[in-house]
Amino acid sequence: MKLGFVGLGKMGFNMVTRLRRGEHDVTVFDNNPAVVNEIEKTGAVGAPSIQAMTEQLTAPRIVWVMVPSGEITDSVITEVASGLGSGDIIIDGGNSNYHDTVARGVQLDKRGIILLDAGTSGGLWGLANGYCLMIGGEKTAFTTAEMIFKTLAPPDGYLHVGASGAGHYVKMIHNGIEYGMMQAYAEGFEILNASKYPLDISKISHLWNQGSVVRSWLLELAERAFSEDPKLEKLTGYVGDSGEGRWTVQEAIDRDVPAVSLTYALMTRFRSRQEDSFSAKVLAALRNQFGGHAVKGK
Repeated sequence: MKLGFVGLGKMGFNMVTRLRRGEHDVTVFDNNPAVVNEIEKTGAVGAPSIQAMTEQLTAPRIVWVMVPSGEITDSVITEVASGLGSGDIIIDGGNSNYHDTVARGVQLDKRGIILLDAGTSGGLWGLANGYCLMIGGEKTAFTTAEMIFKTLAPPDGYLHVGASGAGHYVKMIHNGIEYGMMQAYAEGFEILNASKYPLDISKISHLWNQGSVVRSWLLELAERAFSEDPKLEKLTGYVGDSGEGRWTVQEAIDRDVPAVSLTYALMTRFRSRQEDSFSAKVLAALRNQFGGHAVKGK
């Protein structure tokens, strides 16, 4: 199948590589000419601009957009759409807020352009293992592009989940769950690390992956991390977020769902970014004021 692809970041580059291995005809664009030159070694065709990329496609033209969510996605989709027409398809594979996706779909529909939202999970390992794809939008457009999804995903690894925005909605909740799972592992391993026993956390994480009820791919990644750096001494405790956890918690609030674990996991990430928490200072000051408890000054 012939398609265009915009965005050759950590995931986009590997996705194009996997598409080429599946013998798809891929024309690519990225602002970084060096990565375009590198991906051309797979047989992909580089284009000097988005317009030049769309001009090389044939109807129904399909363009996969794999860029960060927000204003960048807006600008790229707008530019891609300027080179497309009625019946053409844009696939947004990034982590867009589903509300934004629905609004973009409405605007594109006025020109006859169809937007599919493909929540994409797999990270850096997707090239070898395949990507789990959660796809929303018109079913007919999904069917038209299905061979792309089939190539990118492992067996049973893609699904049309509903109307416009549904793909990004399902991916949002997926990432919210991921926050909670990661937090549970983090807390468990911290207790092990603080134990009076001289525990080998790397071996324990490997053990737990051998048939235990807490085995998972995340635990396999933890095992890999501990084998490389047993005490994680090369890392700081700063934990970022790309938005999906916040959106999941907001959705829980909007739907009156008590998502306690997911909310706590998100708040813990915020706490990780504070070198010296003001709230902790307040707690220390209050204990000192009412009970004369010791405080530590700078």
